[in-house]
Amino acid sequence: MRNIMIFAALMIGFGSIMAQIADRMTTTPAHASPASALVASAPVQDAPRSLRSITIPRDTRGHFLTEARIDGQRLDVMVDTGASVIALNEKSAARIGVRPARSDFNASVTTANGTIKAARTRLAMVQVGDLAVRDVDAMILPDEALSQNLLGLSFLSKLKRFEFANGRMVLEQ
Repeated sequence: MRNIMIFAALMIGFGSIMAQIADRMTTTPAHASPASALVASAPVQDAPRSLRSITIPRDTRGHFLTEARIDGQRLDVMVDTGASVIALNEKSAARIGVRPARSDFNASVTTANGTIKAARTRLAMVQVGDLAVRDVDAMILPDEALSQNLLGLSFLSKLKRFEFANGRMVLEQ
């Protein structure tokens, strides 16, 4: 029995020493940057959230209407996850300083009303609430073909996420 007690005491001592050695081996190396040490030691749930998000309620027709600031000008837009790009009518495009010539209307686009000609452009900055995206592809459509400006995937795909939940559209960057 005495031998078992001695063996158990030795094992406890040996286990304590091994635990201390393991602790030393898992500490942050001296050459690691302080930022990486902070990230490694901070629990994920305690990290501050730097994400920006907005929630757009559904209107009575089921659409998600909001205001965007496009190249510094405020325009009403409808979030449209089925639109490949931002689509602006000519009147709205003129408000932001984009006035394509008739010869610029050389892209064929398919809409709910059929195929029409549109002009390609690139928008320097599109903001919706606190969300801002630079260099966004867009199309200018004739006024008669587009009554509502559309906020399409050329903007939405540059966000971290967008989703429809509980009757609301959530955009997050």
